[in-house]
Amino acid sequence: MVEQRSAGPLDGVRVIDLTTVVMGPFATRILGDMGADVIRIESPTPDMMREFDPKRSAGMSGFTLNLNRNKRSVVLDLKTDAGHRAIVDLVASADVFVSNLRPAALKKLGLADADLRAVRPDLVYCSAVGFATGGPRSGQAAYDDVIQAVSGTASMFAWTGGEPALVPTILADKISALHIAYAISASLHHRAVTGEGDTIEVPMAEVMAAFNLVEHLNGHTFEPKQGEFSYARVRTPLRRPRRSADGWIVILPYTDANYRAFFGAVDRADLIDDERYSSVNARIRNVEALYGLVEAFAGMKTTKEWLEICEAASIPCAPVVSLEHIEDDPHFAAVGLIEIDEHPTEGPYRVVHDPVSFASRRGSEVRRHAPRHGADTADVMSAVGWSAADIAELTQS
Repeated sequence: MVEQRSAGPLDGVRVIDLTTVVMGPFATRILGDMGADVIRIESPTPDMMREFDPKRSAGMSGFTLNLNRNKRSVVLDLKTDAGHRAIVDLVASADVFVSNLRPAALKKLGLADADLRAVRPDLVYCSAVGFATGGPRSGQAAYDDVIQAVSGTASMFAWTGGEPALVPTILADKISALHIAYAISASLHHRAVTGEGDTIEVPMAEVMAAFNLVEHLNGHTFEPKQGEFSYARVRTPLRRPRRSADGWIVILPYTDANYRAFFGAVDRADLIDDERYSSVNARIRNVEALYGLVEAFAGMKTTKEWLEICEAASIPCAPVVSLEHIEDDPHFAAVGLIEIDEHPTEGPYRVVHDPVSFASRRGSEVRRHAPRHGADTADVMSAVGWSAADIAELTQS
């Protein structure tokens, strides 16, 4: 099957992707969606994400179909001479190298930044790690659950009356992936301006700690500390979806005008000038009482009635949509977030598009469906000058 190639913002950029599981592959999929030529280097033993059930054939799980689109797959045993020579030759032809192997493992494989810069001086070299270099946890193994624990993420559930808990999504992996993608893009711009490559480190723990502190550092921003730590509005247990008369809804009056309209809609004009709710700081100080009122008032009307009232008054409001049924939601369906495509070997499947778009093109187009394990080894290596005999040695090693 010949797949149509369309230009994107990163068209012409080649990425050597030595990543596994979700964080790295998600980051490089974003780069691939943006037009980069992503060559994923896989070991002879497939990444565990390829084998997760359900799947229609070996190595082609649901994870794989979306994480590996717009990539080519090359299988190399990097512990062999042939495998090492192959990846070095590929890096020499590339603009970016990205890995989430631990630095000690990269050094042992001869793939540290200095090793690869010897063959490509202007390389953008990105290392995604669990913990930043220089700290006592540097070099430790890290997965999403561990990072949620150490970054303060798990602890925040105690604010709402529960025990420490994990967010039921691999939040640290995916937020770190976004940092990888933007850092690489920034370094590519730097290289375009200066001609110089760069070495990037993206540490998951620091990424998540900084992410959590955006709103919660609050009064502790100052030295000496002034006021409370955290943002009271989002830590109250009453910040949650509300029961309407017939379902679940989030109603979020935010501005002074929003609250005037909201109190008017429930025939409580007496609250409009109540000093507890008349300004943003007053509302934050009295957020428990305020959100208790919102919760009580929410049950007075149906979800449809609230949506109409809130739209008319420009009050932020939305029904609670089950994640499982996102594709059926009228808005997401209209914008084509999820579409059915035809994989050449796996048949029909759902593509979750990157939601970013440009005036010139959609944010993500499936130029290449997710490849089978090692499907592109021969084509990719022949393009960098390897003979059929060399490739045969590579695939037999």
